[in-house]
Amino acid sequence: VQLQASGGGLVQAGGSLRLSCAASTHSISSLMIGWFRQAPGKEREFVAHIRWNTGSTRHADSVKGRFAISRDSAKNTVYLQMDSLKPEDTAVYYCAARNSFRIGYFADASSYDYWGQGTLVTVSS
Repeated sequence: VQLQASGGGLVQAGGSLRLSCAASTHSISSLMIGWFRQAPGKEREFVAHIRWNTGSTRHADSVKGRFAISRDSAKNTVYLQMDSLKPEDTAVYYCAARNSFRIGYFADASSYDYWGQGTLVTVSS
């Protein structure tokens, strides 16, 4: 599984960005794909995930109501729509994937086997 993240950039507080994660795999239907982020000096934290086969999603409380994860089956791509951005959302955002049935807490980064290269999101105040 190869993941290619894109879409980061500089935006003012209150603005929006959409991140993309393109997946190269023959078994995407068995995957759970998630977004994590890591701010300078902080641990990597869970943002959202989507189960490809069902489309079910989960978002961290810190982004609920502002961010939305979705998928495009035709493009094998997962999106993270980020609205009402805050300076505290500034971080490198990573997409990650694992088998949907893999044992492990969905918000635990160590339970994900495949990672994209990260894309920087900077929110100015």
